[in-house]
Amino acid sequence: MKRVRYFLVISICLCSCGKSFLDLNPETSINGAAFYKSEGEIEQAVNGAYNILQPLGTESYWIFGEMRSDNTAFQYNTADRGHEQWEFVDEFLVGATAECITNFWKNSYVGISRANDVLDNIPNIKSFSSGKQDQYTGEAEFLRAFHYFNLVRQFGGVPLREHSVVAPGGALSKGRASVDEVYARIIADLTDAAAKLPAAYTGAAIGRATSGAAYTLLGKVYLTRHQYSEALAALKKATTLGYSLVPNYADIFEPGKKNGPESIFEIQYLGAQTGLFSTFMYIFAPYTSGSAVTGDSKTSINGSGSGWNIPTADMISAYEPGDKRKDVSMAEGYKAANGAFVAIPYVKKYNHGYTEVGRTNDNFPVLRYADVLLMIAECLNEQAFVPNGEAFDLLNQVRQRAGLPGKTAGNPDPALNIASQEDFRKAVYHERQVELAFENHRWYDLVRTGKAVETMNAHGLREKQQKNYIPGNAYQVTTNRLLLPIPQTDINLDNLTQNPQ
Repeated sequence: MKRVRYFLVISICLCSCGKSFLDLNPETSINGAAFYKSEGEIEQAVNGAYNILQPLGTESYWIFGEMRSDNTAFQYNTADRGHEQWEFVDEFLVGATAECITNFWKNSYVGISRANDVLDNIPNIKSFSSGKQDQYTGEAEFLRAFHYFNLVRQFGGVPLREHSVVAPGGALSKGRASVDEVYARIIADLTDAAAKLPAAYTGAAIGRATSGAAYTLLGKVYLTRHQYSEALAALKKATTLGYSLVPNYADIFEPGKKNGPESIFEIQYLGAQTGLFSTFMYIFAPYTSGSAVTGDSKTSINGSGSGWNIPTADMISAYEPGDKRKDVSMAEGYKAANGAFVAIPYVKKYNHGYTEVGRTNDNFPVLRYADVLLMIAECLNEQAFVPNGEAFDLLNQVRQRAGLPGKTAGNPDPALNIASQEDFRKAVYHERQVELAFENHRWYDLVRTGKAVETMNAHGLREKQQKNYIPGNAYQVTTNRLLLPIPQTDINLDNLTQNPQ
């Protein structure tokens, strides 16, 4: 926990001291140079740029990256309808006025703005300790690219804000940039960040963005763009930086083993600190479970704040018999106070008890080494299908840790036989679904592989057969509905064009 305390606590301090320096300037001007006068102040600004990841991780990333896919849904709460718009995200009915969409958009641009503040003001500092100017530049570039990558995949072309806003006239954008323009900014930022960032940190700095994080995210960007050679080059660089699969899958998510050998980038939470703790265990517990899932009898979960990201029947059936990852990642139900089993599934991956009432210490993984291995395997297969070649070795490293037999070309077991390039695609897509379950990759994988419309319409039919509360017009997924509507407030105030729905 000491590893992450320093830069997260400082980020809170930065936010709390913001008013004091703003008061020194005219109301119509924000003078960054009045604050950014030393290396320490730049460091505080970078720490503040990390801080916005916490609210995004607590709500937006799993709503739009996981619950929008076939992996998870929600437990319908008949009494408390406080988060109905979250249900609409799952059902492809969400509109432009939904608070959850506004929060995602707003907080992403807060993160971009904070990164811009760092990048615009670093030149004002006369001297830095060895390597620090490059480090802070790389961290800000990585974070800006990460936010834009999330935005462009969910909304398409979005406004490109590349500099600090110092006066009201700069608050309006130049309109929506094209998808290609947004990706050009992302790639430029990550390429420079990878060259500037250190490969690792020690002590309190562990958890900050590294060159490995930049190379991995760059590889994922290129893979999303179907630029397989470029993706492979970036991902191969990440494999030289000391990462490895941990032998025990459960250790990846154990709070006492945060930021371990497999971790490339995580959203950092600190259970003992006010404002820095996570709450995934409570959000993902069935709202009817009392303390049976959380073990916390003093925190009520019977309202609309719980019962989310519930594993679907499709997700449960995706696990092969004997897959060790299933029991780590999810449970198919819980035991009620009277001893009866209640068959409402829930995510276990972030359930490690509470540090204090209502607070947990679980980080949220964003990038890890198993993802790198599977992305490399996918790239190799897209370049050429080589029976039992390197791509097979990488796929099977991940499977074997899960206690599963390897898949091979010519295997006498039809379930383990991969006879073609298309067979390998299906195998690696499936492996990603179960290996990275509940880590906010599934929706993006469905979209980039061209499977989202087909998969989600079929999934919707099954959901309607199983659940009588789903509206008849739910899950009518078209290409247009793969993009979220832009928040209506920004359409009105910034004169942006809306995505067709």
